[in-house]
Amino acid sequence: MLSLLASCLLAGASYRSHFPLPGQRVPDGWGVNIHFTQEQPGELARIAKVFKWVRMDFVWSDIEKTRGQYDFSAYDTLMKGLDANGLRGYFIFDYGNDLYQDGSPATDDARAAFCRFVEASLKHFRHQGIVWEMWNEPNIGFWKPKPDVSQYAKLALDVGKTIRRVAPDEWYIGPASSTFDWNFIKGCFDAGLLTYWDAVSIHPYRPGPPESVLDDWKKLATLIGTYHKHLPMISGEWGYSDIWSGQSPQVQGDFMVRQYLTNLSAGVGLSIYYDWKDDGTSPTDSESHFGTNTNHGASKPAYDEAAALVAKLQGYSFGKRLPTDSPDDFVLRFSNRHRPVVVTWTAGAPHKLQNSSMTVYFTNRPVAWP
Repeated sequence: MLSLLASCLLAGASYRSHFPLPGQRVPDGWGVNIHFTQEQPGELARIAKVFKWVRMDFVWSDIEKTRGQYDFSAYDTLMKGLDANGLRGYFIFDYGNDLYQDGSPATDDARAAFCRFVEASLKHFRHQGIVWEMWNEPNIGFWKPKPDVSQYAKLALDVGKTIRRVAPDEWYIGPASSTFDWNFIKGCFDAGLLTYWDAVSIHPYRPGPPESVLDDWKKLATLIGTYHKHLPMISGEWGYSDIWSGQSPQVQGDFMVRQYLTNLSAGVGLSIYYDWKDDGTSPTDSESHFGTNTNHGASKPAYDEAAALVAKLQGYSFGKRLPTDSPDDFVLRFSNRHRPVVVTWTAGAPHKLQNSSMTVYFTNRPVAWP
């Protein structure tokens, strides 16, 4: 029995070392949210030119349409495409199933059914490098009929126990809260979910510039530490609509790249950008303007800037942020085995700094030097 347990532990360690959570190397921890299981021709290849991860809802009601019968064929198609393009899946166990209960799982029967769905999913997709996230933004309207941290925590705990029993080496994260909802996050921690989660995922949406997230990441790391845990932090979904006040397609592109770099500087190794392409074509609906590409698949500045950053920093790892005279100015040092590179930008007004050897222009668009 002891040797069998040891073999299981070694197998788990081997799997996790082969499919780790990403560190600070570009672009190992950069991903994008999608809304499809069947790609348009060449779509995943375009994603793979910039990103390494794809985040997608793993919808219970789409998979279990008859009690006890699970149809994973749509996600088999997606996984085949991800594997062919060197992408990893980041799937969200989410949403209710009217076969068991109207709304989100809050009864014993519905929670048990959800856990059976989780178990079947893990057995079907085991050891394929997937990160499994517990729900999507349960602190707002995605938990029905209304957000309830105690109900969410009960389900998340049951799912955690199921995962650790069925596939203990699979990656399990949460709570994927919309913004840093401190009361909700603390409620999850108080319920004991840090015992089961491998990382804490947050959706840091905000109207202001990406750099404003730094204090929030510090606060979250401190909060996790008060529970005597040291878990990675994940930016599980975050983007900017290019028709928000003060935004434009070009500002969106600048913010997208700054968002990723800022997260790296805060020790956040995995960042998922929302969204791959615009969800619609309405000129006034902000939800239709989060994409790195238009609804028809044409590149926006966000995709072009992200591709340019990856071309410059591919294989480089973030080292540290260098001191500057202004807190709005950012100088990040990256390195590979051969040479360092610095990336500069400002969250304030563009300006230049000059000394005897060089002039550095701080613009709102990150620039890699040399």
